[in-house]
Amino acid sequence: MPTPAAQHGAARRPAGRITRGTTAPNRLRRVDRWLAGPAAGPLRRAADPFVVDLGYGASATTPRELLHRLRAVRPDVEVLGLEIDPARVASAREQLAADPEPALSFALGGFEVPTSARLPVVLRAFNVLRQYDEHEVGGVWERLRSRLAPGGVLVDGTCDELGRRAAWVALDAATGPVSLTVSVRLAGLHRPSDVAERLPKALIHRNVPGEGVHAALAELDAAWDRSAPMASFGARQRWIAACAGLRERGWPVLDGPARWRLGEVTLAWRAVAPRTG
Repeated sequence: MPTPAAQHGAARRPAGRITRGTTAPNRLRRVDRWLAGPAAGPLRRAADPFVVDLGYGASATTPRELLHRLRAVRPDVEVLGLEIDPARVASAREQLAADPEPALSFALGGFEVPTSARLPVVLRAFNVLRQYDEHEVGGVWERLRSRLAPGGVLVDGTCDELGRRAAWVALDAATGPVSLTVSVRLAGLHRPSDVAERLPKALIHRNVPGEGVHAALAELDAAWDRSAPMASFGARQRWIAACAGLRERGWPVLDGPARWRLGEVTLAWRAVAPRTG
């Protein structure tokens, strides 16, 4: 179980700023599915399957959902929800008391991740950095990565209110950003670049000509257009063909049809990393 220090909150004021707190059931299902799928290696191998959900919002729903989904990977997983708003922590604990879950707990905390010597193997920070300036992201990433267990993964992402469009950056403890994943609801999708407004803060202002993420989304749009004949077989088949086309044109696509069929595609970070200077 999470340490007593974590359960009773940080001794000092938590680091960070209070988010809007917007949340809803199933809003984070796309990233949860990814964490329980291609990103599950660190959790499977962990001696201590401890996970932190940072900035879960005004409701305790999404940390509980994360716990239940990750149990498919590690039945002994434990999840700690951290919030910098004491009222949200109190509300989450009341919800937990009404519907007990021994492997779930809540505490006051922010970017300092006050879990004492116990370090998370997965740290999810979703819809947290959106309100920050781009120049602040790197420092927050470094701070959060320093709190990961060896071999752990940090996920910084953003999604819309219903979780139909999402994008996230995966970072490891040793080297930093590894990949960018976009995940969309294929039914009703106009163009893949519709996800642009949900890019993580590190990339959302880089969706301009000359930047890698802009080129990647433009290429995915072009592949989507070329795959229009597949639409007669459904949006899923069209998306699969578009992702395959992206790979054929030399883009470092890290996943394959099993993920593409879910409306997902993952690119190596080097392809989308912001230009410096």
